[in-house]
Amino acid sequence: MKLRVLRNSLHGRQLAAMIFGGLLGLGAAGVTILAGIIPFDHPGTSVDVLTSLYAIWFIGWVLSPVATGGGDETLRPEHFALLPIPRRKLAAGLLAASLVGVTSVVTLVAFLSLFVYGLRFGIGPALIGLVFSVLQLALVVLVYRVVMAGLGALLTSRKGKELGILLVAFTGFSGIAINYVLSSVGPAIVDGRASTLTTVVRTLPSGWGAVAVRAAADSSWLEVLGLLLAMVAVLAALLALWGALLVRRTTSTSFRGSSRTRAKRTTRRQLLPDTPIGAVARKELHTWWRDVRRRTALLSTLLVGVVIAVAPALSGGTSQTLPFLSVLVVVFASMQAGNLYGFDGSALWHTLVVPGAERADVRGRQLGWALLIAPLGLLLAAVLPGVTSKAWLYPWVFGLVPALVGAGAGVILLQSVFVAFPLPDQRRNASPFASGGRPGCARALLQLSITALLVVAALPVAGLELAGTLTHTPVLTWAGVPLGIVVGGVLAWWWGRIALARLIQRGPELLATVSKER
Repeated sequence: MKLRVLRNSLHGRQLAAMIFGGLLGLGAAGVTILAGIIPFDHPGTSVDVLTSLYAIWFIGWVLSPVATGGGDETLRPEHFALLPIPRRKLAAGLLAASLVGVTSVVTLVAFLSLFVYGLRFGIGPALIGLVFSVLQLALVVLVYRVVMAGLGALLTSRKGKELGILLVAFTGFSGIAINYVLSSVGPAIVDGRASTLTTVVRTLPSGWGAVAVRAAADSSWLEVLGLLLAMVAVLAALLALWGALLVRRTTSTSFRGSSRTRAKRTTRRQLLPDTPIGAVARKELHTWWRDVRRRTALLSTLLVGVVIAVAPALSGGTSQTLPFLSVLVVVFASMQAGNLYGFDGSALWHTLVVPGAERADVRGRQLGWALLIAPLGLLLAAVLPGVTSKAWLYPWVFGLVPALVGAGAGVILLQSVFVAFPLPDQRRNASPFASGGRPGCARALLQLSITALLVVAALPVAGLELAGTLTHTPVLTWAGVPLGIVVGGVLAWWWGRIALARLIQRGPELLATVSKER
């Protein structure tokens, strides 16, 4: 079934993108194999290097789907919910299906470095390396599936909402550790100066294969047997845990409401205007907070900006991007929010059947998103340049943030009306990471092209700031702040107007696109 779906879905640019990604992965796998071939001066260095590389592959399998807000949803557990399949059998079948794909093949090639490493010592260690290559592939796939299913189940619960967000944040910040290992610890591992780290990576299940091959080379077959049994036990436990999470996913929905509702009256003055635009903006603010899928997607992408800016500073270096974290947050938030009508699905028809409601819907969504992102962006802009002792960057960030917030409010609506794509129905798919309606290569490129319009918004402000900095003219430099406000306002109005015209002209076609069954 997986092969048939892949064969029917890969055409043209999607196939080219898959081939390109596979070639990049094979390059990384080649580096891993090379580490198993190169003889180091110290006998244990090869094991230290291999276990460290396997730990990075292991972490990458978990980080990549979380950072991108999804994973391989070609076959979903919901497809088999009505079939009388035991949960362990279903888990084993979906695990086998997960092994069919470019990512799994590339990872297997990388893990075959165990076989190559074992060949240096004879047939016996080589066979042990071959067995552990397959077992380690099953390990990373199972851990990836368990983590994604566990986070999905946690984030669908109201009570686990805060803890789930912390877990996603912790997973995102694990990228800092990878950056630190690659830039600083790598040479220390080769030189034998990172004994604590190498002990940790040897202890992890991802490193048991290299340790077992070395033990086989030393004829320590009892140690090899112990590691083999321990790996099988870990895989069995993960398979059982995933089976339990599959039952939860296929028997629950993402809705955790109460059967009774109470209307609350408040005399608090509303900050938003009592108009159709204000009502839509208020609805958007509530939806971004209450909809677990929107919240998870937005947080996952914001973490990318945080990791990019903070990782160099925490890796022993100096981060040149940390003062501009506010700008990165706005940019990545714009990239993630560009499928608003895809999130709503068939609910778009409520807007289309009300005469004249399109304008309030577009402007209200723009206002709601701006009110969500602008406070965070301005807060980071006010704090980080001073904290990093780069106060001269204040005119830059205070000029760029409003320009990009306004432009982002226009960009997300342009993406939502021109390149919207359907998402799985949350009533049938409880996982907030499920994104079976991926836009495809062509639409993804168009999304990136629309997002690149943010550069257009930044150019006038950056040009004025650069001119003021080079000529040492403070008045000219601070003039970028009102210019950024004007640019953001104009672009939000202009690009929102284009999106409004598109929604009015092609509303039924957009509804047909985002309401497709997934």
